[in-house]
Amino acid sequence: MEIPWNLWIDETIRILSTYGLNVVGAIALLVAGRVAAGAVRSATRRALGRVGIDASLVPFLSSLTYYLVLAIVVVAVLSLFGIETTSVVAMLGAAGLAVGLALQGTLTNVAAGVMLLIFRPFRIGDFVDAAGVAGTVTEVGLFTTTLNTADNVCIIVPNSSIYGQIIKNFSTNDTRRNDMVVGVSYDDDLNLAIDTIRSVLASDARVLAEPEALVAVAEMGDSSVNLFVRPWCKRQDYWALRFDLVQRMKTELEAAGCSIACPPPDVRVHQASADD
Repeated sequence: MEIPWNLWIDETIRILSTYGLNVVGAIALLVAGRVAAGAVRSATRRALGRVGIDASLVPFLSSLTYYLVLAIVVVAVLSLFGIETTSVVAMLGAAGLAVGLALQGTLTNVAAGVMLLIFRPFRIGDFVDAAGVAGTVTEVGLFTTTLNTADNVCIIVPNSSIYGQIIKNFSTNDTRRNDMVVGVSYDDDLNLAIDTIRSVLASDARVLAEPEALVAVAEMGDSSVNLFVRPWCKRQDYWALRFDLVQRMKTELEAAGCSIACPPPDVRVHQASADD
């Protein structure tokens, strides 16, 4: 059977003449649209930074504009082939439903990210404990939140693991209380120990006068009388003050004749058998 090459060539020429320019135009429009979407995202970031929008909202809003421009580009590409916009919207709705059912976990992260941005339990730069991870918030995105730990390890946490869980924000309040326990010997003068500790607290300018620091007998332990020491300070002074106070209290208590009690050693007697 003879192959009708002339008919095939004529049909190919007809298809290329009908859709060829549209295909080339669609490819060019997609490339230009992606470049434009990236430019719009960058411009949105700069504009939001100039008007003073909260830093945690900038990644979310810029990503939103990026995907919005891409959606407009896709609709424009489809219109080149004569597809009605209403049909495109209906198709996108059906596809969105199918994708939503298939990507429930991902969409949960998006919903959680939106809620985090609306209610703002933390902001960029806050030190938080969320989803079992403690670190400084560097970015709140559509799907994940990025934190840097105290030892400078970058940790990316899904938003759904954060929202709805307990979040500790150590940067919200301006002041914090340092809770320490000091154990002194039963033979020590408790009033002398308390006065010595109060003197150490009073000599440090980082200890706030209000609220007043607490120094009180907490309990009589197995090997020591335990004192609660609870001074208040600015949150940025928390760790430096704690380290300095521990060292100075030990030094001053020993200089005053008090002794820092240690737990008694655990002594066990092993009874040797007759065969040993």
